[in-house]
Amino acid sequence: MVHSSEQITQLYAELADIFGDRVSNAAEIRAAHGMDVVSFYPVKPPDIVAFPESTEEVQRIVDLCRENRIPIIPFGAGSSVEGQVLALSGGVCVDFSRMNAILEIHRDDLDCTVQPGVTRTQLNDALRPHGLFFSVDPGANATIGGMVATRASGTNSVRYGTMKDNVIALKVVIPDGRAITTATRARKSSAGYDLTRLFVGSEGTLGLFTEITVRLHPIPQAVAAAVCSFAEISGAVTTVIRTLQAGIPLARGEALCGLTMSAINRYSGTSYREEPMLFLEFNGTESAVQEQARAVQEIARSHGGEEMVWEAGEAGRDRLWEARHDAFLAAVQLRPGARTVTSDVCVPISRLADCMIETAADIAAASMPIPMFGHVGDGNFHLVVLVDPESTTEMAEAKTLTTRLVNRAISMDGTCTGEHGIGIGTIGSLEKELGDAVDVMKSIKRAIDPLGIMNPGKVLAG
Repeated sequence: MVHSSEQITQLYAELADIFGDRVSNAAEIRAAHGMDVVSFYPVKPPDIVAFPESTEEVQRIVDLCRENRIPIIPFGAGSSVEGQVLALSGGVCVDFSRMNAILEIHRDDLDCTVQPGVTRTQLNDALRPHGLFFSVDPGANATIGGMVATRASGTNSVRYGTMKDNVIALKVVIPDGRAITTATRARKSSAGYDLTRLFVGSEGTLGLFTEITVRLHPIPQAVAAAVCSFAEISGAVTTVIRTLQAGIPLARGEALCGLTMSAINRYSGTSYREEPMLFLEFNGTESAVQEQARAVQEIARSHGGEEMVWEAGEAGRDRLWEARHDAFLAAVQLRPGARTVTSDVCVPISRLADCMIETAADIAAASMPIPMFGHVGDGNFHLVVLVDPESTTEMAEAKTLTTRLVNRAISMDGTCTGEHGIGIGTIGSLEKELGDAVDVMKSIKRAIDPLGIMNPGKVLAG
């Protein structure tokens, strides 16, 4: 998609008439909106950054971009890792940080409606006095809009589901400028195609979210968290699998390798044992939590686990999960100056131990440090390959290793991405995973966005 400097100059002038100082073409602002979290992708800045405050303003941006055939790239917190926010063809970045209002909380219906720039922690702070919480927790303080766009999940998903399970309805500005509502707040419906699910995970390629209605959950009566160390990562993984197969309702089950634990201790100032570890959480009534914990301790012991070490009180639990959420940033610090090649395959839980054991063998043979950790309760785990982006040898090695991992996961009836999305990083794996279904996706993209202005170059090749 090619546009001239004259077109951009004219578009900037038109946007400035509407937005005033809420539009910018300053180099530093453009650069900040052309990168994601410490991945190896080079900065690709947009030509213009706009900061709308309403659905109507988003429509004005879309109308002007459509008339000029200028790309549109949505931007939340910039915490994606697969290049979703890079402006590959320039264009207008739509920064939703000023659309951060919590519009309605329906306590009796266990749902709420927010603007896309609301962050996960902001929402939960507002819900706490109502005795409710929003469950999807990807670690980063991502915006709700960004989480919808990437179909995010995280540590709570084994119990409460991912974004696809927790988004009830959307208001979306589509490329022709209309603002459509995909559903009502009813908990079920058979009315037409499920447009909500179509837009969840679309990564900005079909439209821009301006209102999001999400499912809420009551804060549990009792919460308990613990860590349990193992001699081998396979023991930790198998413990979680056996727990789920036994019908024990685990709230969170995270496995981390010894290298990751070492990184966490250095980064977070903790003193956990630097060997394969499970981070566990149980929710429910007091008696149910105690019963769950006893059962899981027995399962862990039978697979080489040590005694669980319990975190006392809310502060201890917060410290534990903050350390887990910081695992990615902690991993990056293992090699100062490095950039990351990440992966987040997901497989059926019955194949998870095999997948992680084979991957651990690849890691042992690698020339660079590679922490491994993940949400093993739903079969999803991550590698953080720490590379020198200037080294063609290291980049080639990282590509070979991650490609082997993706092929391994797909051969086990898994997926190339459990929660990060496709972006530009795993486009090549999508057709390998879904075959002719990708052609159907391309047909949908062309039908909704015939000019190809919505986040071009992401998700679908060609």
